[in-house]
Amino acid sequence: MFKCRFVLFIFVLLLPLFKVGASDTVEVGAAQLDKYLPMLKGKRVGLIVNQSAEVNGEHLVDVLMAHEIEVVRIFSPEHGFRGDQDAGAHIDNSVDVATGLPIVSLYGTQKRPSQKALEDLDVLVFDIQDVGVRFYTYISTMHYMMQAAKENRKAFIVLDRPNPNIRFVAGPILESEFTSFVGMHPIPILHGMTVGELAMMIEGEGWLPGKERLDLKVITVANYTASVDYILPIAPSPNLPNQQAIYLYPSLCLFEATAVSVGRGTDFPFQAFGHDQVKLGDYEFSPRSIIGASRYPKLEGQQVWGKDLKHSSVRGFDLTWFVSAYAQFQRENVRYIVHADFLDKLAGTDILRLAVEQGLKAHQIEAIWESELSSFKQKRAPYLLYDR
Repeated sequence: MFKCRFVLFIFVLLLPLFKVGASDTVEVGAAQLDKYLPMLKGKRVGLIVNQSAEVNGEHLVDVLMAHEIEVVRIFSPEHGFRGDQDAGAHIDNSVDVATGLPIVSLYGTQKRPSQKALEDLDVLVFDIQDVGVRFYTYISTMHYMMQAAKENRKAFIVLDRPNPNIRFVAGPILESEFTSFVGMHPIPILHGMTVGELAMMIEGEGWLPGKERLDLKVITVANYTASVDYILPIAPSPNLPNQQAIYLYPSLCLFEATAVSVGRGTDFPFQAFGHDQVKLGDYEFSPRSIIGASRYPKLEGQQVWGKDLKHSSVRGFDLTWFVSAYAQFQRENVRYIVHADFLDKLAGTDILRLAVEQGLKAHQIEAIWESELSSFKQKRAPYLLYDR
């Protein structure tokens, strides 16, 4: 017995040294049917999904129904079940034409389900591709659904997917007074966790109200580590159409609270930024209305000058552009921050905004939360499922 335990101990120590081979294919949680179908057999299932819940070219809803799983209801997040609605667009309840299943919108009049919507269910399954950024609202929807499952004593299963920004832990930690739907947890802007890991942390750290435990299970991604470059097969939302936009989104989203356009209303959202009065660069573009992506884009119809970032190598959370633009707007006496409250919610604190207004440089601002990021990494360590 001692020898077996010793061998196991040595294997665990050496495990981080093993790399995923070139022949090994990343397999998302949803693709590993043998691991979760037994949990769903004979159960009444509710799915929290959108267009990204794909299993080898088929939607999870169709896969489960083909395996005679009783799917009772679909719950859809921001952008809707098909992922074709504008950011922030009000989405009503509806019915899926293909299956006839009722769809409960979690981004309309309510962001959490009613007790009635859960009473005929046994288990909730979450399968939505996230991008690893705190203000991307899919994790807020997951939080509310976890809370509802806990309060109504329903099992909750996360079919995990890779985080395309998993290598980065950056930005300020959210302070409780700035909690909103674009930031619900005391985590940095880039938390470096998959939704499965984050779900475990939400439950493990007691961020859900109530003393009872949530029946939570995570189906992990096979052959996945933080060193794996995972290219998303499906755009997670209309304004993150490709990998470059996903990489730049953490650094550019703060511009949403300013007078600056981030390319919404173009074919390259979150891959450029600019303004019509303050020339931020030599790249010219003109936002237009695009139904299903940006119906009323900022600076619509205006000639905008800024920077083309379609080939930028910037990754993670970089404040350089944001701070530089503020300084230029100040010099030209043009209003820059037009929604201070929203900026503070995106940042999760007012420290970032105040530091920018004080004229601090990007590296000076980023140094403010270095020690907090170290503490966060220690706190999240017990919930990590993949090698870092």
